[in-house]
Amino acid sequence: MRSVEATVERRKKLALLPYAWITIGVAALSVVLHEFGFAFDAVNIALMYLFPVLFSAVYWGLVPSFYAAAAGVLAFDYFFVPPFLSFSVEDLRYLLSFAVYLAVAALTATLAARLKQQVKLSKEREAHTAALYSLSRQMAAVGEIKTLLENIALQVSVTVQAQIAIYMPDARSELARTAYSPGDHGFGEGESAMVIAKWTFEHGRMAGRGTETLGEFPGLFVPLRTEERTYGVLAVRADAGALSAESRHLLEAFGGLAATAIARVKLSEEAKLAQLTAESERIRTALLDSVSHELRTPLATVIGSATGLIDGEDVFSSDDRRELLVTIRDGALRMNRLVTNLLGMVKLESGMLALRRDWVDAEDMIGVVLSQVRGFVGERRIEVRIQEPTPYFPGDEVLLEQVLVNVVSNAIKYSPDGSEVVIAVRQSGSWVRISVADNGIGIGEEDRERIFDKFYRGPGSNGTTGTGLGLAICKGIVEAHGGTITAAPRAERGTVVTVALPAGKPELPEGWQREEEEQQ
Repeated sequence: MRSVEATVERRKKLALLPYAWITIGVAALSVVLHEFGFAFDAVNIALMYLFPVLFSAVYWGLVPSFYAAAAGVLAFDYFFVPPFLSFSVEDLRYLLSFAVYLAVAALTATLAARLKQQVKLSKEREAHTAALYSLSRQMAAVGEIKTLLENIALQVSVTVQAQIAIYMPDARSELARTAYSPGDHGFGEGESAMVIAKWTFEHGRMAGRGTETLGEFPGLFVPLRTEERTYGVLAVRADAGALSAESRHLLEAFGGLAATAIARVKLSEEAKLAQLTAESERIRTALLDSVSHELRTPLATVIGSATGLIDGEDVFSSDDRRELLVTIRDGALRMNRLVTNLLGMVKLESGMLALRRDWVDAEDMIGVVLSQVRGFVGERRIEVRIQEPTPYFPGDEVLLEQVLVNVVSNAIKYSPDGSEVVIAVRQSGSWVRISVADNGIGIGEEDRERIFDKFYRGPGSNGTTGTGLGLAICKGIVEAHGGTITAAPRAERGTVVTVALPAGKPELPEGWQREEEEQQ
């Protein structure tokens, strides 16, 4: 309370300061003119007293300038109109001169004050335009609602030099103080402020200081409103007379601009959510279709073969029984690969994929991969070309085997019987490159990047079974190793898929050099 009284008292003193300076100025001018003024005629002396009037109009406004005009007339009458040093007038024609002087002083003061006011308004409009432009630029670059509200509160607070609070409806549609200008000032937290904010939000109209609704409340509440709806409320702390009409118009413009930005961000978030929902639904449908199709075929094969073995125990020869058992094994392996791929994708998506790094012998790894794909190679020839000495590199051998099984399986599936699949391993610089080349149908240029997306299958895969998960998992595992996987056309025909992995340097046990020397 004391601070408020001190502020009011200080403002009163500041308001009286121009009149004190005018009085001092007129007195000083009178002393100077009294010393030298008798060298001039009365008209020139009267004109000299117009300077305080013009000065007051330019720097302090209309009322101080009228005070300067009245002080000038009294000084002129007292010092320079006979009888001197008296307010009486010997010649009544001086009364007409006084009237003309006051009229001229009032006219010049009015024009000067109006010009000053226009200059002030122009500067305010320029500042307001710059503030609106700055706010619009900041809001255009923000795509997150919390950051947007904080920027609005900061920019408005800096522009109007007042504390700001922004209210937005929460998940239960209850209005809450969501953002505020820097500093824990607590403005807008009280029950009365919340009631006015709710009224402003529900009616979409301004309330508080200077309005028809609760005009004595020390705060102005501006709805953040577009033509369609109200998104929130902007509250500005305003003491008595702190906000001019121009400031209220500026706050109203801020409110409209902020509401448009909030609408844009909310629409963007809704569009993003709709896109994620649609993508999630598409993936779910693709997953169900792929899994049901991929499981149904080997499962039917396994059930049919097992049923035949049980029911036709005396019918099948030993070769027939072996063929049925091989069919059951192949079907089980196929389902195992599918389940492995699904689990791998789940681990990749959830971030649970943990690498168990060790030194990998490329030749041993290729041997394990060939044993896993041997059952469905058919009439195709697989040629292995490994650089000498055999490259060693750090990695998770089990996961890298899964990568190569998927890549080699694709090469076999999409290449005709009698064709050749070449697996080559070589080290160049700090990279070990494992390439798998086939003579298959090839991959179109537009599909070479997309084949590593989840559930994507190229147009040339019609009639070939698959879920579209294998290469996506390969990409995730290879990138987890810090490597890359790419697909390119083979020179003559088909596709080359290349896996590039960091070679690293094998860690040799301490004292290995001495032991080798002793053995030699």
